[in-house]
Amino acid sequence: MNLGKRCEKVMTQLIEFLSELFYNIRILDFIDIAIVAFAFHKIIGLIKETRAEQLIKGIIFLLLATQLSEWLGLYTINWILKNTMTMGVIALLVVFQPELRRALEHIGRSRFFSKGLIEKQKAEPHKVIDEIIKAVQMLSKNKTGALIVMERETGLGDVIETGIKMDAIVSGELLLNIFIPNTPLHDGAMIIREDRIKASGCFLPLTENPNLSKQVGTRHRAGLGITENSDAVVVVVSEETGVISMAVEGKLSRYLDIQSLRQILVNMLSEKEPKPLQFNLFKWRNKND
Repeated sequence: MNLGKRCEKVMTQLIEFLSELFYNIRILDFIDIAIVAFAFHKIIGLIKETRAEQLIKGIIFLLLATQLSEWLGLYTINWILKNTMTMGVIALLVVFQPELRRALEHIGRSRFFSKGLIEKQKAEPHKVIDEIIKAVQMLSKNKTGALIVMERETGLGDVIETGIKMDAIVSGELLLNIFIPNTPLHDGAMIIREDRIKASGCFLPLTENPNLSKQVGTRHRAGLGITENSDAVVVVVSEETGVISMAVEGKLSRYLDIQSLRQILVNMLSEKEPKPLQFNLFKWRNKND
């Protein structure tokens, strides 16, 4: 009987506790939790497979070690760890500078702030795409290397400054002439803004992705690098094989044919709110596909 009464009392207290807990929860609390969860999800996505991921693991280890040293009464170690963590806040801002910049740029490129490419320019994007496709087809056929960067919402003014300024209307013939081998502009990147070639022979940052295949050359690594720091769309033509590739948002799609490239460019550049490529477009494909 005593055991039954005790169980009944415990259940009553548990029910009262849960009732009071849920009674005091407001709708704003659910919204608050959802926002925090969404923010953590985005942060994890930004640091995944980057150097910051390893640093986060190290920070978690230091926090656990600090708490453990306090529980065990290791006061000297605890004092050192606490002071290290305090000074480490400033160091984190320096170490995480690329990730913080990328996060702020990602926020700035959100649909709330962005304007569509059609609203941004008066020229028809289809005409620009047709000229690019015409040039890429010939470049691929002749196995002429090319690196074409199409600016979207994120300005690439700092990249343009590294090359030779042109400000010329996009045309297939001009693209072919720029990427002719053994010319001054052949090895650099071309920057296209709206319907104009703003510069050629530009230097791009190389990707920091450690999981990239060693078979991918410098031209492809540069194309990936600029898409990790901006929302640009990059078309790469291999000098060795003539294979057409595309880089967007730090992902690389290889072995594209002309029809696929045209459709992707139309989808990426003609929408009022540019949509990212579907995930399966970025899976590595074999030549037999």
